[in-house]
Amino acid sequence: MEVFKEYLMSIANSQHRDRMEDVLGWIIKEFPNLVPKIAWNQPMFTDHDTFIIGFSTAKLHMAVAPEKVGINRFSDEIVQAGYDYTKELIRIRWDILVDYSLLKKMIEFNILDKAECSTFWRK
Repeated sequence: MEVFKEYLMSIANSQHRDRMEDVLGWIIKEFPNLVPKIAWNQPMFTDHDTFIIGFSTAKLHMAVAPEKVGINRFSDEIVQAGYDYTKELIRIRWDILVDYSLLKKMIEFNILDKAECSTFWRK
């Protein structure tokens, strides 16, 4: 979590900071082979130097970015979880729970789908 310390401290709302810390910590524990890093001022995780998932915060939500392919693959489950989304990110409002099983599916999908990927982003 040391890599995320400065980012987490920049989140003024302590409840939002705690939520983000919980999610990032869960990923570190659940997926120890992923590399945690800060890029573009956002926490993210990579596998063999390819992007797997990223996060950011806003006033009303935590944004999750599993790339467009991941959003398209899980769009029905995203809606069922009570989240809304755009082409590039999922919004999890601060006042609803994180669906860790869905998060796990998205991360596992990206790890498998990008196993042979040699670029940071999908082409």
